[in-house]
Formats: sequence, C-alpha cells, structure tokens
Amino acid sequence: MLDQITQLFMQYGIWGLFGMAFLDSFISPIPPFFMQIAMSLLDPGSALRFATVAFTASILGAPIGFLLGKWLGKPILQKLLPEKWVVVATEKFAKNGDAAVLIGAFTPIPFKVFTVLSGVFNYSLTKLMLFAIVGRGLKFFLIGTLFHLYGKHAKVLLDEYLEVTLLGAAALVAIGWFIWNKRRKRYA
Repeated sequence: MLDQITQLFMQYGIWGLFGMAFLDSFISPIPPFFMQIAMSLLDPGSALRFATVAFTASILGAPIGFLLGKWLGKPILQKLLPEKWVVVATEKFAKNGDAAVLIGAFTPIPFKVFTVLSGVFNYSLTKLMLFAIVGRGLKFFLIGTLFHLYGKHAKVLLDEYLEVTLLGAAALVAIGWFIWNKRRKRYA
C-alpha cells in the first residue's frame, strides 16, 4: 500500500512531492522522505530543488497540524485517557517541547505527531515553526545535498549510513539544544 500511494504521488512529479510533504505535516501516513530519495535518484541534478519543495510544503503544512491538535486533540485525549495523564503529558510537553519538536522534525518519526501534539498541549506555534524550519531544513537538505554532490551513489551511502547519520545528527541537534537551553536559563 505504501508503494501504491507513493507511486500515485510520483505521477505528479514535483507537485506530488509537494502534496505528500504538505500532507505529512498533519495527516499522511507516508513520509515524503522516500519520494524525495526516489526523485533525487532519478534526477540528482534537481535534488536541491526537490529538497526545497519538500521543505516548503512541510513547513506550510505544520500550522494545519497544530490547529487540528488544538481544535480536536484535547477532546479526543480526554475521552481516551484519564485526566491526570493528560495533565502530566501537558506539563512534560511544556517542559521538553522544544527538544521534542526540534529532534522530531529531523528524525524519521512522522512529523504530524509533533505538529498535532504541539496544538494539543498548547505549545507555541512560533516555536513549532522555528524548530520545524531548523529540523526539517536539516533533514531535507541533507538528502538533497548528498544527491547533488554524489549523484546516484548517494543512494548507496543512504542505504549504508542513513540510520547512523540521522541518529548522529539528531544527537548533535539535541546537544546543541541542551547547551542553548542551559545558556538561555543562565542569562534569564
């Protein structure tokens, strides 16, 4: 099913990539990452353009996920979970939301999880957008740059080193966030 949906979007080329990345921010079960790689493999010279399209669409879709979470999330959570769990989750997201959104925007975890939860837990839309720009930018442009520099050989590099690279980059982002947060608290 994943392949069929991806093939459906692939028929529309760059607009299909835009649509998939946009929908990934709030509803789609398929990350645009796979389509970006497939398109970059077919046309490595356009890899940075594909990265730009996926990045832009993903950022444009993020506020929709946020609003869906804000409007529909709490009522659904309150029906599914005890109130004390919702309160604890809200407190945890308020405390660690920056790291969750920043790291989540970069990792293979579906981005919609973070956009919707940001709305559910009343996280700052401004911060969501800022961290989405950083995390999604790193993710899409890392892939685009690899294909731009290494052409079709980038697929071999991604197959062999993708998990390690993403985990390493996520760790660097987490460390950077931790240092930034500590410095911000010290000067506040």
